[in-house]
This record gives sequence, structure tokens and C-alpha cells, in this order.
Amino acid sequence: MHSRVVIIGSGPAGHTAALYLSRATLKPVMFEGFLANGFAAGGQLTTTTEVENYPGFPEGIMGSVMMDKFREQSIKFGTTVYTETISKIDISTRPFKLWRENKEDQEPDTADALIIATGAAAKRLNLPGEDKYWQKGISACAVCDGAVPIFRNKPLAVIGGGDSAAEESLFLTKYASHVYVLVRRDKLRASKVMANRLLSNPKVTVLWNTEAIECKGDGELLNSLVIKNNQTKEIEELSVNGLFFAIGHTPATNLVKGKLDLDEDGYILTKPDSTCTNIEGVFAAGDVKDKKYRQAITSAGSGCMAALECERWLSEHFAE
Repeated sequence: MHSRVVIIGSGPAGHTAALYLSRATLKPVMFEGFLANGFAAGGQLTTTTEVENYPGFPEGIMGSVMMDKFREQSIKFGTTVYTETISKIDISTRPFKLWRENKEDQEPDTADALIIATGAAAKRLNLPGEDKYWQKGISACAVCDGAVPIFRNKPLAVIGGGDSAAEESLFLTKYASHVYVLVRRDKLRASKVMANRLLSNPKVTVLWNTEAIECKGDGELLNSLVIKNNQTKEIEELSVNGLFFAIGHTPATNLVKGKLDLDEDGYILTKPDSTCTNIEGVFAAGDVKDKKYRQAITSAGSGCMAALECERWLSEHFAE
């Protein structure tokens, strides 16, 4: 199968790109993935509950429902969606070659242009009870979830010691009764400015040399953490109604390692104010290239950028 443009990934970035390309009559093909990167088609939002900060949904919307709507709209305007994972690509020559998972010994699909929108996954600790209370008091995005009712005026915990952990902890102080920051070491990795802001906030308590070892709840929602001081080995229970991981993300870039330029953390590098990669005709959008914002709305915005840049590039390099 040859396509003018193939989109790999099915989160807000991929579907926004698909919508714009479809309306431009480019008949995009999307490989939405089959449990690619550990997620169902639709990406990280399929693991969230209520989304309250995406414009157009004043009552909020379930993450999985929102992604179903994205998919429905892409298909309506002409995107062909395959629930398969692309496991290998060759972008050294054009047309680009793509192999589907478990079909690597068959002839590859080809495309004139590619949009990589494979996303990223928040790092987790896989603590006892973590899966049970995931999105029932446990989250990896304070900006996304911190304002929801179950966290308001409640004690919350953040795990992490870098700038992201400091920023998310300070954000949560707007809603929480108190924020406990669990730091494995005896100092923060955050910048001096961020560390000072965190340590001087009266609603924040930093627990040094401390690790969470278990998540507990009432069967419905999280209500405490079992924590351990890794110096004294003392174990105690900390009453909190929310736990936020701020220990980083892992971009889904195994597919393009050694093929596209990546930064030191594995994110795809794009040209300034652009979604263009170091390979002409290959574009990157969403969390696979964004380590700063990581929001559904910013991913959708970069998907729009990728589609517009891709459309322009195709019109310049290929006759109708």
C-alpha cells in the first residue's frame, strides 16, 4: 500500500493532523497502534478519567470518550485508520518504507511523507496498590488532574525532586490543604530558584530521604501512602488523598532511534517553531517531541502544525 502521508500514532496530535490532512483531500492513513507503548489506541488520554481543561467541553469529558470523538471525526473526513502497530521504518530513501508488527517479513507499506505522533508515557513506580488506585487518586499530571474535586482541600503527595516536581507541587498548593513532596535524596535536583520557591511555601512539606512503598485506599479512592525513610529505615503511613508522579516521561521513540535526531532524553528534535525533523518529509508532533507542556491541547496544536507543514511540503515536492 502506498500513501501520500502516513501518521503513526493516535493521540490528539495524530488525529488533529489527520483531520487537517483529510480536509485537504490528501487521504491520510493512520496506524493507531495495537497497545503500542503500552496504551490502547488514543494514547495517554485513554487512561485518564475526567478531562476538564480541553476547550469545548464545559461539563468535562472522559478521556477515552474524547479520543473516540477525535477518531470518529478523523474517519468522517476521510482518514483510513488501521489498528496495527508500525514496528520498523526505513526513512533513508523515498518513498519511506513501513513494516507492520508481525508482518516484518512481508513487503512494506510506503509513503511520501510521515508524521510521527507516537507520544510519551509517564514514568511510574509500580508500587503495590498503584494500579488499583490509578486515576482514583493517583496521577502523573498535576496540571491535568489537580483541580478535580477529589483533590480539593485535601492533603496530596508528589514524588520527585526535579524542576517538574517542584512546579507541579507549587501548582497543587492552589487546591490542596497541604502538599508533601517525597524526595529520595537529601537535596532537590531542581534549580535553585525553583527549590527556594518550593521550600519557602507554607503549604509544602518536603520529606527527605523518603520513598513510597505502598498505596492504600478504601477500595474506591486512595487515602494513604506507606512511606519509608531510606536512612533510618523507619516506616510510617502518610494520610493523603492524592499522589502525583513527577519523575519524568519516556518518549516513544524506539521506532526512530538512529534514524531521526533525538535529544539527550530521547525526544525527537525538530527545527525551531516547526515540526520538521532532520529528514525531509518526516514531521513530529505531540508529546514525542514536547517535554515541556505535555497537554492534550498543545499536542493537538502541534498536530495542526505538522499537517500544514506536511501539506506544504508535499505540494512542493510531488505533483498532484
